[in-house]
Amino acid sequence: MRLSHAGTSDVGRKRTHNEDAYLLLPEESLFSVADGMGGHASGEVAARIAVEEMAEFFRTTGRDEEATWPYKTDPARAYDENRLLTSVKLANLRIFERAATDERLRGMGTTLVAGYFPKSGGTLLVGHVGDSRAYLFRKGTLRQLTEDHSLLNDYRKSRALTPEEIEAFPHKNVIVRALGMRDAVEVDLVREQVEDGDVLLLCSDGLSGMVPDDRIAEIVRGHPVDLRGAGQALVDAANEAGGQDNVTCVLVQAHV
Repeated sequence: MRLSHAGTSDVGRKRTHNEDAYLLLPEESLFSVADGMGGHASGEVAARIAVEEMAEFFRTTGRDEEATWPYKTDPARAYDENRLLTSVKLANLRIFERAATDERLRGMGTTLVAGYFPKSGGTLLVGHVGDSRAYLFRKGTLRQLTEDHSLLNDYRKSRALTPEEIEAFPHKNVIVRALGMRDAVEVDLVREQVEDGDVLLLCSDGLSGMVPDDRIAEIVRGHPVDLRGAGQALVDAANEAGGQDNVTCVLVQAHV
């Protein structure tokens, strides 16, 4: 399986600095987006630690499959699933440790969504914590692969909210799970069979919170072989809608 990819990030129209980070690690078929939180500078630090720790773990285990892991593997899961989950858990621990030793970074955290294409099996693994999202664009249709770890989503699951109630919900930006909040974190994992031409979209809520899914699908559909152009068009759409937050997206297309 051959992968083409592109990533882009923009500060948006309301923020003065960018607390998002993204990772393109094609040699290990690993891609991710992190959306930092915690105030000026510290959110940026958390997001950067997340993507750097994931990259370092994948590089180390890619060079040496016998390298010692910081966590025991789950025997019920495949090697590649454990590898992705461990990288996210390690990133969480590093953020938590850094915040505990630097008062200026106390309380920092980040969301994370990562896509990993194991070398065998023709599959996609998605790990995520928080409300950054993964979408799969297949044959003209966009489908959300992740479920937001947010207060709004918890309310939506427990009661039927009208579109007007969702729009007026006062705590849209409150997330209930993030990296760095505790020394351990629960990571959601999704496995998806890959088909030729599939496009994986990873994004921060600066995109998904500003641009409706049908518009995201329309933009990706309009750039069938230009991932870089699609990414820029998505960022532009978020900014045109108000650009309330940093906007980051990574697109990966599979050629099977």
